[in-house]
Amino acid sequence: MRSAIALLLLASTLAAASAPTREIDAARSHAAFGVSHIWVERVTGTVPILSGSVTLPAGAMIPTAATAVLDATRIETGEPDRDRSLESPDFFDAAKFPHWTFASTSVTARSGNAFEMDGVLTIHGVEQPAKLDVTANGTPAQPAYHATAQIDRHAFGMSVTRLDPTIGGTVTVTLDIVLH
Repeated sequence: MRSAIALLLLASTLAAASAPTREIDAARSHAAFGVSHIWVERVTGTVPILSGSVTLPAGAMIPTAATAVLDATRIETGEPDRDRSLESPDFFDAAKFPHWTFASTSVTARSGNAFEMDGVLTIHGVEQPAKLDVTANGTPAQPAYHATAQIDRHAFGMSVTRLDPTIGGTVTVTLDIVLH
């Protein structure tokens, strides 16, 4: 009985260890956001992707898991004063919380190469569930992903600034991911 259990544990460990994981190519991947703003209609910006990985079964386009780390200290909106404001304690508090993270919890295939990826998004030190709508492009050898999500910035604790009434609550996040 013990040897059967040990063999089963060894087999599951080997299966998990052999799951093909590919790294995100941070130099060729892109993360962007957009939010409505009463004075400029819509503010858009980028956040650099530092690292991440995708667990991708051989020959598949749809992953079974993914993680990503973004750099909140290098937000760019095209307006340096606004960038400093976004990095301040009023919004992302990037000095205290320099990274945004995402870790998937489940993947649900839809039609074709489309899928939903549920996970936990951490921004401003606050964890919240997030759902990405993703489309895979390319080939199984060189997949690329386009993902979008809608997040509520208030859920991440960014609602106490004097500017809050002028800024929309829903932020659109767009990711374009390329793998090594």
